[in-house]
Parts: sequence; structure tokens; C-alpha cells
Amino acid sequence: KSVMKNRLIFLLLFFLGHSALAEQKLEPVTQQVWREAVISVTDLYETARFFREIGGYEVKWRGPLDESALNSWGLSKDARGEAMLLGPPDYTTGFVRLVRFDNAGPRQPMRPGSRAWDTGCYFSLMIRVKGMQKIYDDAIGMGWWTETPITDLSFGTSKLKVVIYKGPDGVQVQTYERLTPPLPEAIPPFERMAGPFNMMQMVRDRDVTYDFFTNVLGFDTFYLGKPYVSKEPVSMPLGIPINMTTTARYRAGIVFPVPGEFGRMEMIEMMDLKGHDFSDRCDAPNLGLLAVRYPVDDAQATATTIESRGGKVVRHNKDVSMEPYGRLNIVTTKSPDGGIVQFFDDAS
Repeated sequence: KSVMKNRLIFLLLFFLGHSALAEQKLEPVTQQVWREAVISVTDLYETARFFREIGGYEVKWRGPLDESALNSWGLSKDARGEAMLLGPPDYTTGFVRLVRFDNAGPRQPMRPGSRAWDTGCYFSLMIRVKGMQKIYDDAIGMGWWTETPITDLSFGTSKLKVVIYKGPDGVQVQTYERLTPPLPEAIPPFERMAGPFNMMQMVRDRDVTYDFFTNVLGFDTFYLGKPYVSKEPVSMPLGIPINMTTTARYRAGIVFPVPGEFGRMEMIEMMDLKGHDFSDRCDAPNLGLLAVRYPVDDAQATATTIESRGGKVVRHNKDVSMEPYGRLNIVTTKSPDGGIVQFFDDAS
């Protein structure tokens, strides 16, 4: 009887403990996927060619940057600029905003060299594609380059082909073609390129960055992997030297505010390969993958929540003109490795 009683007490405490943990689960600061990825470039039209001519994206909006938009980046009063918003036809989210900053001071690459073992800012914008070989040929013909040849990758039950393209200003676009199983029905139909679904960053400590997204922003976990090495030497999408793929460990995590096929954020830590850290170079007007932007119901409440959970609000700009959306309130925070994450609401 004593053993049975102790077992019942153990089970009761076990379930009470799990109930308490469930109650403590943080609410995400947003219930929506990111609306757009912002890329700082020197020539809008040259970078746009990849998305328009290869991906079939259309121009959703283009025009000069309003003074309030320039101020939202913390730039000087002399700064000027222009932007172009791109996305697949019929998409209402998952856009790419190309921005050119003028008279805003020196424009340096955020990640010069941009190897996978260099940390800081964002590494690649990730897009699902069809017809990988033809896209590869077209991109090379356009003057874009790649980190590796097209490589095979298995992720869970999925068999993929992957390549990372490098374009003007060091902008990297990572494309996936899923061979098996078929893509989920939740992904809208597309001919060559879907809308971007994930932003990848290379980080100093995967767990520290994961903690920021889950315990400050309240995001949920899509994937949290153990340290990984290949069983045999193989070409890998991240460009790890082939003879080191069996010894150079890395660990990854993927999060999202709401379960689904879009709006993800990914972090990878190279555990044995060390490079430069560029975390202090992630701000405008520097060149590269600049930010992701999530809609929220209340930007002020979002700022309060971030700070109450130990995060830092870098800027809180009100009544910012951001076409084609109108007037916005924008809250800016940063991941531990400098990646800019913004949350906006309707200021009208």
C-alpha cells in the first residue's frame, strides 16, 4: 500500500508540474507570420531582376522613402532613399522589400565574405522553388553566384535539393526544391518561386538566440536539433569543407509565432568552425539582409511585453509612412546576434 501511495503521489506531482509548465507558456507577441523581409541594396532594379525575371515576382509598390521611414532607421536628416516591394502574384504576405539609402553615410557590407562560420546579422533568405536546375542556370547567367553546387539534403521525411545564391551586395537567397513528399497544400501554387518562408542567421550560441525568440518573443518551436555531423564526407549546402563535414559540428533551431509554412526564423551555430563576428554591422545603411517585419495588433503593448521579458526595444517610431500599408507604428528589437526584428501596427 505504501508503494502504491508513493506512486500515486509521484504521478500527481508529475501531472501538476506539467500543468504548471503549460500555464507558464508565453504568448507570442504576434499571431501572424512576418509580412516582409527588408534588404538594403545599392541598385533596386539590379537586385530585383532575380526575383522578377527568375521568380516571377511582381512589383507591389515602389517609390521614394518618406522622411518618417528614414527616421525609423535612425538615419540623419540628410538621408534619402527609395524602395521597391516585391512578391508573387496574389500573395498578401511574404514580401521582399528592397531599400536603397542615399546620403546616409558609408554603406558597408553587413557580412563581408559571408561564410557560414561568420556570425551576426542575417545569412540567407529562404524560398521554395520548382525546377532547380533551370533556376540555377538562369541565376548564373544573370551574374549571381553560389556558395556550393546544387546539393542533396534530407530533413525529417523530406528529400530536398538546396543551393545558396549570392547576388549584388552579398545578398544571399537560399532555395529549396522538395522532391518528396509533395509540398503541403497550405503553400499557395507557384510556377518557379514561392514567397520567402524563413530567415536564417548564423549565431554565436544557438541556445541564447533560441531563448530570445521563445522566452522574449514567445515564439513556438518548429525544430530544435542536437549537434550534427555527417556520417561520411559529403557536399553540404552551408559550404563546410567536405573533409570536415564528419567532424565540424553544428546545431540548428527553427521557430515561428504560429504553426504554419511561413514566418519562420532559423538559427545555426557552427560549434567547431570559427570566423568573424559581424553583429555590430547589422544596421542601415549597411548592405545585406536588413530586417523582418511582423504585424501586431498593438505596437505599444508589444514593446511593453518585450521589455517585461528582459528584451530591449532599440527604437519605437510612431506614425511612420510605409507604403503601401499607410501610417504605422514600428517597434524594433534585435536578436543577440544583431538581426533586426520589427513589429508594426496601423497608426491611422
